[in-house]
Amino acid sequence: MTRTAEQWCPALAPALMLRHDAVRGTDLLVLPERVVVLEGHGGMVVGLCDGTRTVPGIVGELAERFPGAPVAATVPAFLDSLRQEGWLT
Repeated sequence: MTRTAEQWCPALAPALMLRHDAVRGTDLLVLPERVVVLEGHGGMVVGLCDGTRTVPGIVGELAERFPGAPVAATVPAFLDSLRQEGWLT
């Protein structure tokens, strides 16, 4: 069964970890044998992907935190790109 974005509750894939690098001042996705640097608020978005929130729920929470930011236009596409990489389930 394919889930729509409205039903999908994204979570990090089991082999990944979200970490903050204090030296670089940025968030990182730590994969086996690879590290991905998350720019801007990417780490905050990924941090909300705990498997309990739907994509609209994540968008709504970010819209409350950042009024006027284009989260409805950018966050779903960002999450989908992470899912296509295999980093979100």
